[in-house]
Amino acid sequence: MTSVKEQEAIRKLMIFLQEWDSAHKVARSRILDNFIKSNDGKTEPELELEFSQGASLFLARLTAWLRMTYTYSTCLNRLLKSVGIFLSAASGCRYLTEFLEIGGVSILLEILGLNHLKEEDKRASVKLLQLIADAGRKYKELICESYGVRSLAEFLATSKSADAQEDAQVLLDSLGRGNPKYQNQVYKGLIAVLPCASPRAQQLALQTLRVMQDMVGDAPSVPVEPVLGVLCSVHLEVQYEAIQLLKALMAHEVRPALLKGLVALLTPPRKKAFTFCNKTAKDPTALCLREPMLVYIQQAAAAKVIGVLAKESAEVAEELIQLKVVHGLMVAAGNLDYVASQRHASISLEYFVHTFPIVEECVKKALGHTLFQRFMDSPETWYTKLDPVQAEELASNTVDIPGDIARMQS
Repeated sequence: MTSVKEQEAIRKLMIFLQEWDSAHKVARSRILDNFIKSNDGKTEPELELEFSQGASLFLARLTAWLRMTYTYSTCLNRLLKSVGIFLSAASGCRYLTEFLEIGGVSILLEILGLNHLKEEDKRASVKLLQLIADAGRKYKELICESYGVRSLAEFLATSKSADAQEDAQVLLDSLGRGNPKYQNQVYKGLIAVLPCASPRAQQLALQTLRVMQDMVGDAPSVPVEPVLGVLCSVHLEVQYEAIQLLKALMAHEVRPALLKGLVALLTPPRKKAFTFCNKTAKDPTALCLREPMLVYIQQAAAAKVIGVLAKESAEVAEELIQLKVVHGLMVAAGNLDYVASQRHASISLEYFVHTFPIVEECVKKALGHTLFQRFMDSPETWYTKLDPVQAEELASNTVDIPGDIARMQS
């Protein structure tokens, strides 16, 4: 028989549950606030003591209300935080099981795709998914099987909250670890983030890809275009992470394709940097300088990356020469429309000239003694004194160095 004290506890529990069942939105919000304030951080035994061994009865009510109202944002943040108290409770495996049985993962992922919901609600959803993933490999697999990688990648790419983006990145990183069945899917999901319009999302995706690279090896085929595409970003932090990823990829099968792509970026279609502005239509003679074209930003970044990669590996440098990198660097150095291209191309070209005698010979022949000497004396500033004729000679150079000769002379 139950004691008087136990009977009283059960009576209080039933009153509490009846109060919840009969309450409307405002009253339930108050109940949730009190629950969160009183029970945050409690363990499973502590929650059971609080609810007279009937904590699951309250969790069932929370999940039922969540399932019915999550699309309407009814107390959603409080509701998710309350569920989180159960899922984070030490020794509370049964709470996790009960939540998953009602389709909890699918609900949380669907919340991420509802545009009308608040960012804070979506972030709370990500935090619950993180708790689920932290429970072990089979739970990570469950999230992935529920199209979680796609949902999280889309959320990372489109979220307006930096904190929410970081939470999504941490979860994707977690799903990529200790989850061999789906780690390639996570890697591809992060690649899909790269073309997005959010610099922060690009930066976070690149960071995670670099960390994952050693784990996945050559298993997933890395598409070259999105990786090189981020080099057109005007944000230096994105370019930095792109360079770090490219360095990591040099040890993998995709290297030849990436090097070929980098060299190709040095010679974009020639376009004018000046244009008539619509705002000056009343004065057709007025010119305005628009932002550097993306191809020029990409050209400058490619010239910089090429120098970094060549300095780290003589083998990579030789492959670049075979791909006609010297020709491309000279073209970029002659781009009077974008000084960053000239600067990075000149610095990288200097390394090839100093390292490979055949490159020095060919560049000197193409530039002529006077211009070549100016380049050698001050590779970081010589381009500032180029006149249009000299720049045109650089842009139309025909330097072509056979790779086998470069290897013999390196």
